[in-house]
Amino acid sequence: MALHCKTPQDVAEAIRDHNILFVDVKFTDLYGQWHHFSMPIEEVDIEALFVEGHGFDGSSIRGFKTIESSDMNLIADPTTAMIDPVCAMPTLSLICDVVDPISGEAFSRDPRNVARKALAYLRSTGIADEVYMGPEAEFFIFDKVHYYAGQNAAGYAVDSEEAPWNSAVPGLGHQIGFKGGYFPVAPYDANQDLRSEMVRALIDAGLNIEVHHHEVGTAGQAEIDIKFGPLVQMADNIQVYKYVIKNVAKKNGKSVTFMPKPIFQENGSGMHTHQSLWKDGQPLFAGDKYAGLSQTALWYIGGILKHINSLLAFAAPTTNSYRRLVPGYEAPVVAAYSARNRSAAIRIPTYSHSPKAKRIEFRCPDPAANPYLAFAAMLMAGLDGIKNQIDPGNPAEVDLYEHEVLKKAPMVKGSLEAVLTELENDNAYLLEGDVFTADLLETYVGQKRIADVDAVRLRPHPQEFVMYYGI
Repeated sequence: MALHCKTPQDVAEAIRDHNILFVDVKFTDLYGQWHHFSMPIEEVDIEALFVEGHGFDGSSIRGFKTIESSDMNLIADPTTAMIDPVCAMPTLSLICDVVDPISGEAFSRDPRNVARKALAYLRSTGIADEVYMGPEAEFFIFDKVHYYAGQNAAGYAVDSEEAPWNSAVPGLGHQIGFKGGYFPVAPYDANQDLRSEMVRALIDAGLNIEVHHHEVGTAGQAEIDIKFGPLVQMADNIQVYKYVIKNVAKKNGKSVTFMPKPIFQENGSGMHTHQSLWKDGQPLFAGDKYAGLSQTALWYIGGILKHINSLLAFAAPTTNSYRRLVPGYEAPVVAAYSARNRSAAIRIPTYSHSPKAKRIEFRCPDPAANPYLAFAAMLMAGLDGIKNQIDPGNPAEVDLYEHEVLKKAPMVKGSLEAVLTELENDNAYLLEGDVFTADLLETYVGQKRIADVDAVRLRPHPQEFVMYYGI
């Protein structure tokens, strides 16, 4: 349940009014994973929650601290208070910022701090005073999943009653073909009630949900759309969104994954991110230029396209992301922009002629992204485009997947290793206003190369046995 708290006093009253038995504090590591611990209400000190903070071992959290300087504090944000929809015991959940216990300063590698600094930087420029983000995070709902990776064996399998490979199973009979999952009704859409349950849980948690539906992919691909909101709040909402959806699925004997490409030769899961700038309550992206955009919006697009490959280090941050970003699966692999054209990296939606609805949609991100860092990086790229009046070039009005067009089109990089290198070479726009810091970028790239790139690069792949074992 959303509590709409604004102050620590509001939280204290909510604890009393709802007979709360536990307070749970949550925070996000550098790579987007939520962490938490819970305190029985008898041990909760309201002042400590919001002023002094609660300590934890920063050396045990990926990308945070080393062991010789491991003590860190969590300071809760009262505006994030909700009654946790997952816990059986009445539990109040709070999202926290990470601070240094000695200096009291916000931790430079705390993703939520980066997002807050990005918003502050936006306001300091005078360009706008608010940025709205509207992410569309897709996911797969599986009936069964297993995976393993050892020194002498590796493999995985996912399954869904909807999937075409189950057409021979007696008693099912309503399978969705590959790429055939866009808007079928039940019984083909086997997860209607489950998604509805997810939506009600998300609404109870305080999220504004607009629509839910089956997505293009077979085997239970789904989308539940959150109404757009301010950058930091929307990043918080994405963390709540993933947490609630996974746990509602588990309660119903299902398993949800937000990995971008879990099924070979099927559409992957994206997190298309709609975004717009506003100032003094007025939209800045509406105008008389291409597709009803303003010059400001076109420059914003220019910044994203210029920095697109370094952006992808945060927006498409896994090796699996680049199984999705390939031609032929509705994935935006061409660094171009267009009205209505879903084959371009940036689309300008044309559903509405209202100036308030004018926005851009960046289609490359996927839901494996840390939302705080991804949204902040997109904003910083767009602001760089505005400040330097970066021309995005001509719009793309053709099918960019057509073979002859693809040969000439500017393509996004095709691997995590490549975009990490781009981030090393193209990061000055992120360092503006001390939003991202050099130590954050160095830590992020270094650990991604070891924990992600090398972990896949050095491991034999099952398909290599198919191709090479008999040589």
